[in-house]
Amino acid sequence: MVLEEAYEVLDAMDTGDRQELCSELGDLLFQVVFLAKLAEEEGSFLLDQVIQAIVAKMIRRHPHVFGNERASSSKEVLKHWESIKEAERASRQSSESSEPASPSILAGIEPMSALLEANKLTLKAARVGFDWSDIEEIFEKLHEEMDELKQALQNEKARPVDPRVEQEVGDLLFVAVNIARFLKIDPETALRKTNKKFIRRFQHIEQSLREAGRDFSQSDIQELERLWQEAKRK
Repeated sequence: MVLEEAYEVLDAMDTGDRQELCSELGDLLFQVVFLAKLAEEEGSFLLDQVIQAIVAKMIRRHPHVFGNERASSSKEVLKHWESIKEAERASRQSSESSEPASPSILAGIEPMSALLEANKLTLKAARVGFDWSDIEEIFEKLHEEMDELKQALQNEKARPVDPRVEQEVGDLLFVAVNIARFLKIDPETALRKTNKKFIRRFQHIEQSLREAGRDFSQSDIQELERLWQEAKRK
């Protein structure tokens, strides 16, 4: 339910409808208050503690705003943010174990969609220098992954499902996420907009067929493509 409400907030943001955004933010806030109330009833924590924790975290992770540190660019701010988070993870791990802590830079990513997780992973890696030097290198990698997928499909032969095909499709999607990140585009937002665009164009095809008194079974791919191109021009 929390995830559903969060996506409805994002949808309202995409449409630009501020009244709808206000309503959806209220629904999301209700989920926060509701979960905090359940935790209070079981004796875990209070809503005030939730607020105090996020305030303390923001102050701790933004010493250039609330402290005496200086940051000359947004890139430096993100670098400091990651350093502080890494120190926090090390502190937590050392308190839970007697062994020396050596947290991974990629540790601590919250559960989320695979698309968002891929973006987060590559962002974290890029911040420590593990990244392509320019977008042309990513395009080369994209072509490489496409070739590997084609090869896997050729090797599949009669088998209905080849684990390697699934792996290569995943690799291809991962590179696409890197292209979006390199262009400073949120891949989740970009894909949501493309989904909506597909819906609009497909519904144009449906409406056109209804007006002609036909359905998909009575149309060939050439007509459907013509209607698709017609929808694109609108």
